[in-house]
Amino acid sequence: MNRKTNEELRALVDKATSGDKKALETLVTGVQDIVFNLSLRMLGTFADAEDATQDILLKIITHLSSFRGDSSFTTWVFSIATNHLKNYKKHMFAHYPLSFEYYGDDIEKGKIQDIPDLTQNVEKEILAEELKMSCTNVMLQCLDTESRCIFILGTMFKIDSRIAGDILGITPETYRQRLSRIRKKMADFLGQYCGEYGGGKCKCKDRVNYAIQSHRISPLQLDYMTATEIPIQTMLDVKNAMEEIDNLSQDFSFCKPYQSPESIKRLIQEFLDSTQLSIVQKS
Repeated sequence: MNRKTNEELRALVDKATSGDKKALETLVTGVQDIVFNLSLRMLGTFADAEDATQDILLKIITHLSSFRGDSSFTTWVFSIATNHLKNYKKHMFAHYPLSFEYYGDDIEKGKIQDIPDLTQNVEKEILAEELKMSCTNVMLQCLDTESRCIFILGTMFKIDSRIAGDILGITPETYRQRLSRIRKKMADFLGQYCGEYGGGKCKCKDRVNYAIQSHRISPLQLDYMTATEIPIQTMLDVKNAMEEIDNLSQDFSFCKPYQSPESIKRLIQEFLDSTQLSIVQKS
């Protein structure tokens, strides 16, 4: 979404709730990448993020008339999305929760040397990059839901502490303190174990076959390597406020943003083209 003032966004919302399909499409397409990237980091897999993004975008559409302009439109979107994701129980890691202890133990004790070549003629460098992106994203699942949300809002989206506090229902000071502690926890783990982003011994290239055998990546489905990466500034330009909390941001360069999948765009377009559009006016 091109940078718009609150007045311009308010006018778009008014048009959309009055039945202007183009205005509604502009609003939805403007935030779909934000919603997808938030979902991906909160849930850990592309498939779960795709399902949740569809749910959230439809919720945004059907609740659009409840937007009163008391906050920015993107803050309102973040509030809907985070509330949905914090209570989302259908994703894989809701059934198979992780911990830093488990992750560290797997790195220390995983037997990687005796596994045969499972790469299926896919270049090992490509698979290693896929594993790096997948592993560091899944690592976020070691945080409890609230901490994960704080980390993502503060580190990936760099949301102002006052706005983040409003979204999460905590004070700005509490948000800043918790974000600093969570960032340090993540940085300490990376520093101890990860050879890609820290000083640890774990190297993705050495663990490719182990990851394939453990069904953590598949040579036949490279979600990260086939996704279209977008500049982080593109994500940040959607919102207004930015705030650096501490100096650890460079440690988390794995928080790369991606375009939302075509399937999401198709679903939303189908919805916008359907007669269900009237639900926006009635909600």
